[in-house]
Amino acid sequence: MSIEKIIYRDKEILLVGTAHVSRQSADEVSEIIELEQPDTVCVELCASRYRSIMDRDGWQKTDIIKVIREHKSSLLLVNLILSSFQGRLAKQFGIRPGQEMIQGILSAHAIGADLVLADREIQITFQRLWHGLGIWDKTKLLFMIILSIFNDEELSEAEIEKLKSADMLAMALNDMSEGFPQLKNILIDERDIYLAQKIKNAPGNKIVAIVGAGHMTGVMDRITDEYDLSSLEYVPSKSKKTRILSWIIPLFIIIMIVSTFTIDSSIGRGQILSWILWNGTLSALGALIAFAHPISILVAFLAAPFTSLNPLLAAGWFAGLCEAYIKKPNVADFESLPEDLVSIRGFWTNKFTHILIVVALANIGSTAGTVIGGTEVVKTFINTLLN
Repeated sequence: MSIEKIIYRDKEILLVGTAHVSRQSADEVSEIIELEQPDTVCVELCASRYRSIMDRDGWQKTDIIKVIREHKSSLLLVNLILSSFQGRLAKQFGIRPGQEMIQGILSAHAIGADLVLADREIQITFQRLWHGLGIWDKTKLLFMIILSIFNDEELSEAEIEKLKSADMLAMALNDMSEGFPQLKNILIDERDIYLAQKIKNAPGNKIVAIVGAGHMTGVMDRITDEYDLSSLEYVPSKSKKTRILSWIIPLFIIIMIVSTFTIDSSIGRGQILSWILWNGTLSALGALIAFAHPISILVAFLAAPFTSLNPLLAAGWFAGLCEAYIKKPNVADFESLPEDLVSIRGFWTNKFTHILIVVALANIGSTAGTVIGGTEVVKTFINTLLN
């Protein structure tokens, strides 16, 4: 663990860099806070992660149907996979990752210090990352995230050493960083700025700030500069150009089908059948791979050809809602969630996570069907014109 003393205006800031998987770090955090008696303790947590720590039964309050309807299933799935990664670490090291942050909370309460949650909301971080990706990159990232569920190997010594000085979010998505260079900017650089600004804005003259070792250098480099946090909390909506394009592509496909139909109705009917089969079959295949209920698989098949022509809808949402109504999670599913997240079988069999996987895989299948089916539509139209 490293400690840096920073004097900023009338404030004395002790920046404490910890290892997220070190029991020693948690003990040292307790000692430092007790020794220094700061006015404020800052921890590298956001409000939602703080609530998940303080309210261990919070999952039982989650309405999975509401999550799907509000189009938040992908974000929730990413959060759960992060929890899965942390759970596997806890199992291997015998310590809960982020224990030093928990200790910081407890020690702050013990001495009556103010507590500041200095990290950016994790949902905003993921939304900013998600917004910066195109539809194919989103599909690729989601597919890679789902594949990471199957990675239950223990970390090597080299990976363990790296983890001691790494950011937890970045480490969990480490395998994807090469394919998505924007990950570092959003997961690390932006959060360095956010942490630095929140720490120096904390109340009191003496502040102990607990951050992962991976953020130490970035926070120190930015602690004396001023930043507008609202710009880092902003999640831009789709641009007008993107919204228009999302409607133009389906409209183009419809025009191709109608045009072919007017030239040769039999070829047009074949074109429609091809569109339905590619979209429906691949979306249903995604639901099948997720071991969805037969009715949910059928719903994915029926919905995909139509939802692919409407940017406001997705086949996976319909399949997921169907699955949720048929196999709605009960209290036992939520109670076993922490244990189920650390194994492949648990992730797949727990009704709560299973529904999210159905949504994701049905959507991935539908996207693939749209690409292949759309290509077939265009090829058929061109061949019809040439002949």
